[in-house]
Amino acid sequence: MFIRVVDEGLEHLLREGLPLPDDVGDVSFDAPTGTWAAQLSRITVNLFLYDVSRSAIPSRSLPQRVDPNGRAQQRPQQPMVLLSYLVSAWAGNARDEHQLLGNVISRCAALSELPERHILGELSSPVHLTFANDERNRQREVWNGVGGQLKPSFTLQANVAADTFDWREQAPPVTHIEALMPPLPARLRG
Repeated sequence: MFIRVVDEGLEHLLREGLPLPDDVGDVSFDAPTGTWAAQLSRITVNLFLYDVSRSAIPSRSLPQRVDPNGRAQQRPQQPMVLLSYLVSAWAGNARDEHQLLGNVISRCAALSELPERHILGELSSPVHLTFANDERNRQREVWNGVGGQLKPSFTLQANVAADTFDWREQAPPVTHIEALMPPLPARLRG
């Protein structure tokens, strides 16, 4: 579920920030293959999720919350996951594609975190965004892997907590102590 929420948040960010309303163009998450590209009829920003891996960033998920019924809940820290997107722009000609890609870069470069107003579902942590130089999966290799033509593109990475562990009801807090145990005699302490 968390990947879908991140996808929708990125689409919402781009549609608002470019602006790219539904009637003007598309935001796609499909693999940018030659067949896919041949079917395009409108300007399109493509965010192809080509790699999912465990993040080296420590968990930033919330370990405690209060449910809608007012009960305290807790859960272990969620593992962080790194989502790597190959971002490209598709338009009628190279000049328009460069303009569109530049607009996407301008919108994303200023952000270190996906603003909450763009997150339309529930996530266990903020979504941290970075431009990346992915040494494991070079862009040329990703383009070759999907059988598409090499295009200007960049890698956008999103670090987010996975929804791995469920919430559990937390033990009630200690509010008072009814009795204390008497101290142990000296001969038993040690």
